[in-house]
Amino acid sequence: MVQRFFSVRQTDLQQNHPIMLLSGPPSCGKTSLLFQFAFNEAHNSNGLVIFICSRRRLEAKPPYLSQGVDSSCETFQLIKMKYVDDDEGIKKFFAAFHLYDEFPVSVVIDDFGDFFEERSCQQRYGNPRGRDLAMVRTLALCHNAVVHANKTRPCKLLLSDTHHGDSPRLLYIYKRWVSTIFKIQGEGSGSFLLKDYNHSGSGSSRKRKTAKYSIALQYLVLEEIDEDGG
Repeated sequence: MVQRFFSVRQTDLQQNHPIMLLSGPPSCGKTSLLFQFAFNEAHNSNGLVIFICSRRRLEAKPPYLSQGVDSSCETFQLIKMKYVDDDEGIKKFFAAFHLYDEFPVSVVIDDFGDFFEERSCQQRYGNPRGRDLAMVRTLALCHNAVVHANKTRPCKLLLSDTHHGDSPRLLYIYKRWVSTIFKIQGEGSGSFLLKDYNHSGSGSSRKRKTAKYSIALQYLVLEEIDEDGG
């Protein structure tokens, strides 16, 4: 499934995991990977993709495209940007999700965890763990909206978050709602490794793929994809 984040032939298009998480350290190109995912989804389905993010953060660090992807390509017209400032903006979007005449094929949320400001969430819920509560309630709303959409047509939700250690922060929260986690780790010499981890509990022994990539000369560059046992 890692090939979905790169400009390569898409051979794994089945709708097995509608809710996914991309987690990686700071400055590893997560937004660029998300944007390429959005482009691939729009291109392969000729359907609408909603990209939710902070305008300020996106303008400060815009995503890089893969080599060979034309920035004037008509596919980009199918990617609609939705700018929000906090978790309330995300909740309002998904609360009205059922009003779409035709559901998007994918919704992408960049830096999901950063929309939950700790002090604001603590004050709102009157609880020192207010941020956790806010994330749980928002993930539940996102999950219900995507499940509802999938009764009509395939619809994916891809979130991204930043981790500073070996695993995503608040992994215990994400695992309840997310069946597949894509994790990025530094590989040295400016390269990164992207792997997927299935948390669906299916016990599948399918082979997994690992993508090695880098950000070079303002491009997202896929160096190689290796296959290993699940």
